[in-house]
Amino acid sequence: MTVLDTLVKHLSRLPGVGRKSALRIAYHLLAADEGFTTALAHDIMHLKERVRPCSVCGNYTEADPCDICSDPSRDRTTVCVVEQPQDIAVLETTREYRGLYHALTGVISPIDGIGPEDLTIGKLIERLHSGEVKEVILATNPTVEGDTTALYLVRLLEDRGVAVSRLALGLPVGGDLEYADRLTIARSLRGRTPLSSN
Repeated sequence: MTVLDTLVKHLSRLPGVGRKSALRIAYHLLAADEGFTTALAHDIMHLKERVRPCSVCGNYTEADPCDICSDPSRDRTTVCVVEQPQDIAVLETTREYRGLYHALTGVISPIDGIGPEDLTIGKLIERLHSGEVKEVILATNPTVEGDTTALYLVRLLEDRGVAVSRLALGLPVGGDLEYADRLTIARSLRGRTPLSSN
């Protein structure tokens, strides 16, 4: 196997990258200047050395605790629970939420052998012991596994003295009702919000 074949094989293991895309990336790297490829190789080598999960929320960070957990201006009474650390970055781009986060590092999926004990649910419960948290916002994905995990957390947290809410689910902005699936429409109807002319 040639060096090019090996690189294509490794690149095609990345999410969303098939063999054709991996080949295109490999040829792009071959055509790029040496400074770029050296810098890219350096960044990849140091990624695992320097970036690690925050010991508090599980967000990817170089400093522990992460910038969000150590920011005194954040609302410490709310914790938004997400499936993966990368979900935090997505929510942060909205600039709408100023509370804290907790990454579960997965979802409950019996078919894959993943139970509650395989997630960071225990750490979440520990965080609630301080009594500072008043609301837990569940931001799991609207999948069977995400819904199962959210339901498990609702039952687990119901006697913990915190309000539990879930991100609204429904039709995307700019979406056509005609192309929406039945489950999305049903969730949109259940999660409808009142409008006022005032």
